[in-house]
Amino acid sequence: MMMNRRPNAYIDMEKFKGHAYPDVLISVLIETFENIEGWLATGAVAPANKKSFWKKLIPRRAPLKRGPAQQLSARIGDYVAELERLLHSYDEAEIQTMRKEEHQADESGKFDLKAQAGPVSAGVGSSVADRSMEQSEVHETLRRSKIDFLHRRVIKYQRTLREVVELAGGNGFILLDDMYYIRRANQPEVLDYFHRLFKGTGLWLKVGTIRHRSSWYKNGDPPLGMKIGDDIDEIDLDLTLEKYRTAKTFLMNVAENVGKKIEIDLRSVLNDGARDRLVLASGGVARDFLSILRRSIAVAHDQAAAKVGVEAVNQATGEHESSKRDEFNRDVLDGTAELEQELDRIKEFCLQRQKKNCFLVEKDLGSVAHERIKELVDLRLIHAVNSRVTVRHRPGRIYEAYMLDISQYAGERKRRNVEIIEFWKTDGREKLRGASLIFAERDSGSLSAV
Repeated sequence: MMMNRRPNAYIDMEKFKGHAYPDVLISVLIETFENIEGWLATGAVAPANKKSFWKKLIPRRAPLKRGPAQQLSARIGDYVAELERLLHSYDEAEIQTMRKEEHQADESGKFDLKAQAGPVSAGVGSSVADRSMEQSEVHETLRRSKIDFLHRRVIKYQRTLREVVELAGGNGFILLDDMYYIRRANQPEVLDYFHRLFKGTGLWLKVGTIRHRSSWYKNGDPPLGMKIGDDIDEIDLDLTLEKYRTAKTFLMNVAENVGKKIEIDLRSVLNDGARDRLVLASGGVARDFLSILRRSIAVAHDQAAAKVGVEAVNQATGEHESSKRDEFNRDVLDGTAELEQELDRIKEFCLQRQKKNCFLVEKDLGSVAHERIKELVDLRLIHAVNSRVTVRHRPGRIYEAYMLDISQYAGERKRRNVEIIEFWKTDGREKLRGASLIFAERDSGSLSAV
């Protein structure tokens, strides 16, 4: 985008965590305009030979016209100043205005003067106009509405954004990252405004978030937000354990490329069991894979082991649990207690009752507990391993298979006797079909744990 001199803005939504609506919308709008204003003053017009700005990048297009860019930048700067005043004002405050009015009244009167002189009589007619002035005061009480102000500005903002895109000669991109940090109840309102704001301007809106901690659409009159498939398209960036072999190949390639830079051959460092355990422990997430791998190598080195084995990975995974717990506390804004209770129920089922790392939930269960399980998947404390499992003695029913994250038990010796179901293998897929693994299913219309 920068190399092509296209308008762009990156907004990290975490900094607006806990902000109330509509102030959160105003804050995000301010930062969006500031990003575009900054682009107009730098990337749009900076000469290609200005190495202090471009560094290693080389722009593919000539600078845009400086005069129009400066005019648009100044206009957007005025928008930012206006929005900042609005942000720091009180919403729903009463504003009183007073207007003086003057009224003028004309009153006309007539009178006659008569004079008699002997037999001759003369009459004189005359009129007198009286002009009076009256003053009155009219008091009006208004109520300030921040959201009404923003609605009235949409067309004005759109016009300016279209001019920015026309100046650039091509589409631009706005990225709202980590949308799930915004209060879930307010997400549809924020998305609805930006959807309307950018529509028809040539600016593409991209939103990064956690699926099951996000709300895109709110039904009403009028409806708010965006509908997946109608207004927006969904791009799934997750590489889950459902495609185990693909995930393993990808993660090992990432690790081996990192190893090459420091002249380490990972194939000579990891045994086969450790590789599979690393993939399971990471849940298919590259960041977790590399973090646990680093810890595993350190553990094996301390134990003077020739290679990293399963035990080293288990110990490293247990140490990694504190990092996951910190992320859990940071990422979850509401419903923390409910999610922890659901996780405890799953741990009790897997580790104490069944002593297996996997469990089943009936597909499309539609319960609150099922939604919490999906949120725990997004938080990487549970991992989806198979979206369609048939169970013996449950004809006509389809189940989803999940795996409890290894960090929840690998570090505790008393729980080392948990059976690891190798669901990617033929015999492992057969074990998933056992009715004893059913954690939740419909039972006369209600949720039950088997």
